[in-house]
Amino acid sequence: QVQLVESGGGLVQAGGSLRLACAASGRTFSGYVMGWFRQGPGKEREFVAAISRYGRSTLYEDSVKGRFTISRDNAKNTVYLQMNSLKPEDTAVFYCAAKEGGTVRITSDYHYWGQGTQVTVSS
Repeated sequence: QVQLVESGGGLVQAGGSLRLACAASGRTFSGYVMGWFRQGPGKEREFVAAISRYGRSTLYEDSVKGRFTISRDNAKNTVYLQMNSLKPEDTAVFYCAAKEGGTVRITSDYHYWGQGTQVTVSS
């Protein structure tokens, strides 16, 4: 079992940047594929980005390509999401998630979830 805690959310103006972090504890961090998801107001939760166990492979949802960057530091048991050029439509609760096995190309089967962190982008 692994516990996940997100941080770094907040309020920014359109065009601004935020860096989210997700700290993990409980088991060996490098054993997990890590992902970021988000849920906007009145919308279902959607996949945003994922990163493989050693950070060599990544996957992004089309709308964030070129703007968001997922990374991880296994020595710190932390995964990050750097978000640049933020848009009002990015407003959502962002969730960190982890899964054992699989690849970043499969966006399902995440078993462990954080509590979420709010990102609000004003126009």
